[in-house]
Amino acid sequence: MKFLATAELGRLCKWLRILGYDCEYCAAPVEESLTSLKIRSLQEDRVVLTRNVRFGKRSGYKVVRVESDFVEDQLRGVLEDLKLKIDEDAMFTRCTLCNLVLEHIDKEDAEGKVPQFVYETSADFVKCAKCGRIYWHGSHWGNVKEYIDGIRS
Repeated sequence: MKFLATAELGRLCKWLRILGYDCEYCAAPVEESLTSLKIRSLQEDRVVLTRNVRFGKRSGYKVVRVESDFVEDQLRGVLEDLKLKIDEDAMFTRCTLCNLVLEHIDKEDAEGKVPQFVYETSADFVKCAKCGRIYWHGSHWGNVKEYIDGIRS
């Protein structure tokens, strides 16, 4: 499932990307781009995530109205509303900034681009082809798992 998050849902967008979902972020205020959001959601088969009450539900495209101010509740609500399961194998497969699928790189390619301690203690690295950001399996993995376990309960 693919998403299109409106401007007020940047943190939710980031968390959906962490979970491995394709979530595009529309930084422009919804009022300025309501029609273009609807068209894009139809063209790209994306579910629109919004807090804006003026983004009405019509046939042809799916809208999830996000109620909460808190990202944990927002994420829980989207997962429940759409009956989505968290796939731990899909987690950390997308760039949290660009939304692209991350590509595995050789450890040698990460040398000098990550902290030396990380380079020495990590074996697997992935990189975003668009922004060049490099990710690795670090302590954040455990922190995210704890956060997700809190959402599941």
